[in-house]
Amino acid sequence: MSHPIARLAARVGAVLLLAIGLAGCGINAVPTQDEQVKAAWSEVLNQYQRRADLAPNLVETVRGYAKQEQTVLTQVTEARARATQVTLPADILTNPDAFRQFEQNQASLGGALGRLLAISEQYPDLKSNQNFLALQSQLEGTENRIAVARRDYIGTVQTYNTTLRTIPSRWIAAILYPNAKVRETFTIDEKAQEVPQVKL
Repeated sequence: MSHPIARLAARVGAVLLLAIGLAGCGINAVPTQDEQVKAAWSEVLNQYQRRADLAPNLVETVRGYAKQEQTVLTQVTEARARATQVTLPADILTNPDAFRQFEQNQASLGGALGRLLAISEQYPDLKSNQNFLALQSQLEGTENRIAVARRDYIGTVQTYNTTLRTIPSRWIAAILYPNAKVRETFTIDEKAQEVPQVKL
């Protein structure tokens, strides 16, 4: 009678050791890191949405003081529309073309808002308007939050992509998570990489 109990205990022990060994090998690393990437991506989207929500108020405030700057106001409005009216495909994080298009739309909005803030220098009344100052401050804070969210996203994607590309986690992912794909990350456009020219 003690032999069947001993065999059962040995089998249970072997299964437990195998489970602990697999857990130590990082068997859950891929889904855990995938969820971290999704959470970081959501934060990026939240911060971009925050910026997009500030844009109309900023445009209206500037319009009241700088009607002759219609071109810049129109550029901001159009860039905001491109950045917010696009339906993001479900595979955006693994689709390089869709990811680049999203990144370009957001860069376009950021650039247009930058030009809008730059023209405020020409209008002293606008620069002293409390509503404009509050919006400008909120926009600057949002740009900082976007930078932090992008940095965090890049870090989680680096960890996830490294897991999918290195051994033995690559083998585990291929067997247990065959649909796991490398994620896209942000890049710096060529203009941003150019060294600024100082003119004396």
